Amino acid sequence: MNEPITGERDSFTSKFGVIAAAAGSAIGLGNIWRFPYVTGENGGGAFLLVYLLFVIAIGLPVMLSEFVIGRSAQKNPYGAFRLLAPGKPWYLIGLMGVAAAFMILAFYTTVAGWTLEYFYQALTGNLSGKSDAELTGMFDDFIGGSFRPLLWFAIFMAFTALIILSGVRKGIEKYTKILMPFLLALLISLCVRSLTLEGSGAGLKFLFNPDFSKITPKVILEALGQAFFSLSIGMGTLITYGSYIRKKENLASSAFFVVSADTLIAIIAGIAIFPALFALGGSPASGTGLVFIVIPGIFQKMPFGEVFALIFFILLAVAALTSTISVLEVIVAYLSEELRMTRRKATIAATLAVSVLGLVTVLSLGPMDNVRILGRNIFGLLEYLTSNIMLPLGGLCIVLFIGWFYSRQATREELTNKGELKAGYLPLYMFIVKFVAPVAIAMVFLYSLGILKF
Repeated sequence: MNEPITGERDSFTSKFGVIAAAAGSAIGLGNIWRFPYVTGENGGGAFLLVYLLFVIAIGLPVMLSEFVIGRSAQKNPYGAFRLLAPGKPWYLIGLMGVAAAFMILAFYTTVAGWTLEYFYQALTGNLSGKSDAELTGMFDDFIGGSFRPLLWFAIFMAFTALIILSGVRKGIEKYTKILMPFLLALLISLCVRSLTLEGSGAGLKFLFNPDFSKITPKVILEALGQAFFSLSIGMGTLITYGSYIRKKENLASSAFFVVSADTLIAIIAGIAIFPALFALGGSPASGTGLVFIVIPGIFQKMPFGEVFALIFFILLAVAALTSTISVLEVIVAYLSEELRMTRRKATIAATLAVSVLGLVTVLSLGPMDNVRILGRNIFGLLEYLTSNIMLPLGGLCIVLFIGWFYSRQATREELTNKGELKAGYLPLYMFIVKFVAPVAIAMVFLYSLGILKF
């Protein structure tokens, strides 16, 4: 067993610390950027209903499986599988998780940098008075440039590295305890403003009054895919955070609170966005440009819109930061435990390595857009490989490991804290991870690859 050379393994100090950190990992641009536009494109309330079903029935058991693996081994994803399944190729799942984290951080921090640019533009008043066409042109000009996107990428990467450098307790736990309540307060303030607009009721009806005729096989698979994307399943983050959870904590209740917080934030984001969209003439099916093109236009049409635009882009930046620190920690944990680096050296090495790929990713949307691999620029390639292949495959392998390979007795001991807690849900949990989750994840995997079509 290779222990990090920095001494006793760091850990979260409280249940709130666990929930804040793990929820921070899950709550990110997937909730506030991706969830509203995917919901808008797939029928509103009907999509939300299916999404909630999958979060509870599939997302929660898979998250719990990652926690079990992490806390059982007290290791990074690669080290965890190597310890729990010695001599078996399961460690390749952990290695894929570390690789996925590396690639995700490169393109995710690129988008996170956009939130800083738009905060700056809102602060200087450059979003005011622009038509939809001008806002579209502004966005295209920005991401197609080189200096400003690179600058914001570097700044965001530096913020992330500084928090990770401080460790689990003094870095991740300390800052997520501050950032998560702050994020919730910002979201609620936007909700209050959105709901006070005349005509906002139509947005609430769209979000909470399901039209069951909208539920199609495509909507069902999109909802399951969003549940995985939103909960950060399959990339090694939850295994890594699970390894920092103390043995006396209740894993099931921790996972439940994390899933609940993640889902609540996604719904509140919908309440903040859809009533304003309907009240001020925006389209809920605006796609990926919803946040950076449509929303700035919406804010211009409301009183004190400049103030709420500032709040919104701070919110996006905070949500992105709580996710990027969790992804960087996967890489740092691997380097410190497997290559025997100090946390400081591991953080610097990981940050520099990710930044090299990240700078290429930023430029692939502008000056290097003509560099294509499999018909995609670097940004598109990294997003496709991770979201469509590595994360679903990682999630599938994790439930297969717990359901079919790992000792049921060892799983029971981890979930009951060696008999101190009751786990009456264990038979249902094992049935889901053995049979239901693998089939559901495999369908999303085949759908995302274009093999399964409707």
